[in-house]
Formats: sequence, C-alpha cells, structure tokens
Amino acid sequence: MPFVRTTTSTSRAFTRLSILIAGAGLAAAAWAAEPAPKDTTATNPLGGKAAAPAAAKATPGQPRQITWEELVPKDWDPAKEFKGMDLSALDDGDPRANELLMKMQEVSNNAPTNPAMNGAEIKIPGFIVPLEEAKGEVTEFLLVPYFGACIHTPPPPANQILHVVPQKGAKFRAMDTVWVTGKLQTLRNDSMMGVSGYHVSAATVTKYTGGAK
Repeated sequence: MPFVRTTTSTSRAFTRLSILIAGAGLAAAAWAAEPAPKDTTATNPLGGKAAAPAAAKATPGQPRQITWEELVPKDWDPAKEFKGMDLSALDDGDPRANELLMKMQEVSNNAPTNPAMNGAEIKIPGFIVPLEEAKGEVTEFLLVPYFGACIHTPPPPANQILHVVPQKGAKFRAMDTVWVTGKLQTLRNDSMMGVSGYHVSAATVTKYTGGAK
C-alpha cells in the first residue's frame, strides 16, 4: 500500500475502516495504528505458530475450538458503505471527516453476529481487556482478537468482541493471551472499553501457549 500523508482525523478514519475490514476477514493489518507483536498477521492475530484449524464437529462432551472468522456472518461487508471514498482528500477542518468517523463507529457498534453460534460450547484464544477485578483477579473482561484492541487501538467490530464472565476469577493482566472455554451467546453488551456482540459464561480461562490445546 503506498504511503499516504493524512491528518489526525483521516488517520483515525483509516484506522477505523481497516479494523472494520479486518473484522470481515480481509487483510488490512498494514493500516494498524500501533505495531503488532512480531509474527502477528491479519489471519493469525495471536502471532507465532498458527493455531490448528477448528474441527468441523466438537468431540462429544467437549467444546469446539473456533476461529474469530466464524463469529462474522459470511455476507457482512463493513466496507460496503465506504467504497470509493478518498479519505486523503479530507482535512481536520472538514466536517465530513467527523461525520465519517461517527458513521464508522455506528457500523462497528452494530456489526451483526452469527446466529449459528448462539448456544455453542466453544473454545477460542484471544487477548484480555479487563473490565472488573477483585483481589488481584479478573472477574469480567472483554476478549479481543489482536494485541492492543480497545486499549492502544480502537475497538474492533462488535462481532469481534466477546464479553466474558468466568466462573472463577482469573489471575491475568491486560493483553495477556488466554484460551476461553464456555457457552457462547449472541448477547450485546456496552462497556467503556467497547461494544461486544457476544457473551461467554466461561468455564475456564487458561494461559495461551500456542496452537491447539
């Protein structure tokens, strides 16, 4: 992608649009506002050795390992309304820049969930964004697919954020990578760190060590 000089508003617009596109499974990591960890890519957000592909069916009595892409409806195109726009033509004083950012935020917050995932017993890796803590343990958090989301970069679309409430407090910190297992629900939640389209009542939250576990 050629270098484009942008103002603050249009840089934020590029960042927001890239995250929306990435949420739909397209490669737009080059637009990220902050550098990602080494070996992190749009298709392997956790970096390092890629996790094994999810099995088509779960082992009886065991949660099914899923990918973040499965949470996004196949026909959802977040960039559809923004195609053909020349963001580099907007400057900070142009009211269209703020209008565009507001529109992108609305698209992100209302990103549709995949109804086929509702009620599934799942296992998924991701990064922790703490919401509530007690006695040094995280008791409520958001799970996001890439490093820095909601903290160093704008939140991803709602269908790429899981609101997790573990059965027991977990001894993890912000941006630690973990495996989360539990029942997935298509349930929206608004928090100061981002809007999530899914909820997980987590049976376990364990350290991510790479690959399937």
